[in-house]
Amino acid sequence: MNMKLTPSLSLISVVLAAALVGCGKKEEAAPAPAAAPASAPVAAAPAPAVPEPAIIFDMGGKFDKSFNQAAYDGMELWKKETGKTYLEFEIANESQREQAIRRMAERGASPIIGIGFGQAESIEKVAKDFPKLQFAIIDMVVNQPNVQSVVFKEQEGSFLVGAMAALASKSGKVGFVGGMDIPLIRKFQCGYEQGAKFAKPKTQVFANMTGTTGAAWNDPARGGELAKAQFSKGADVVFAAAGGTGMGVYQAAKDSKKLAIGVDSNQNHIQPGTMLTSMLKRVDVAVYNVAKGHTPGVSVLGLKEGGVDYAMDDNNAKLVTEDMKAKVEAAKADIISGKIKVADYMADNACKY
Repeated sequence: MNMKLTPSLSLISVVLAAALVGCGKKEEAAPAPAAAPASAPVAAAPAPAVPEPAIIFDMGGKFDKSFNQAAYDGMELWKKETGKTYLEFEIANESQREQAIRRMAERGASPIIGIGFGQAESIEKVAKDFPKLQFAIIDMVVNQPNVQSVVFKEQEGSFLVGAMAALASKSGKVGFVGGMDIPLIRKFQCGYEQGAKFAKPKTQVFANMTGTTGAAWNDPARGGELAKAQFSKGADVVFAAAGGTGMGVYQAAKDSKKLAIGVDSNQNHIQPGTMLTSMLKRVDVAVYNVAKGHTPGVSVLGLKEGGVDYAMDDNNAKLVTEDMKAKVEAAKADIISGKIKVADYMADNACKY
């Protein structure tokens, strides 16, 4: 994760120019320019007459069926409603973040939306260099006058699915599989534990993180191993907050005839019949709103704002009884009203409740 790739600037420009694609339209990649002397300035691509928004997807790809895909869905909704196009790039490794964002800025794209906390440093650097353009970051705060930061109260949505997990559990034991071990994912875990113990105080919660690098978001084999280990200890419901790694958790739940809970997008359809619910993190709404109208500053989205929730549809209707749903809805109303205060791990760097 700490390895930094430093290809030449001319090579970066050629590679990214070929990779950047206006969604819904094809662009011909310009032929590679002749190598310029070291002292020669590098000309930026001319800015479009009407700026196009751009989105930089992070590790795991835009079709991860989770966090990135929710962002993609938001941009696609904006595209459908406006009839306009946007630029996009999928990060394959950490070194590409700043390169891609800077290249978008050189093209005059605006707003430029970075998906995921890992892009915060790059957004901050490039936003300083292009003060007349608009930027946005999802899942982190960047204090620049031309940046909109969107963060979520993940603990509130996780509380609800934790309560549902405890209510559905027959063993009194539930599990949690996180992706990269960072405070943000501990925030999911803490909310989940609070919800489970709120619904049934004696509930036991097992928790494991997949890893400490970006690879932890796309390791379904490891996710499956961790879920099976929790099932072997008696858990019968496991919540995955791990991006693409969650696919392994859901498969393990199906194979073990247990239940799983999805995250970010509505993942109930992935393994219908074994997906108890999904913790919705409305990244799609956040991205759509930024593309529609950029607002500098910090936006915080919780249950009250419709930024998080839990998913109900035909795929899990038979798994959630009316009594379970009524109890979860009551907890939801109490969180929105302020009667229930859900502890935020990131506020204290600890799960205090």
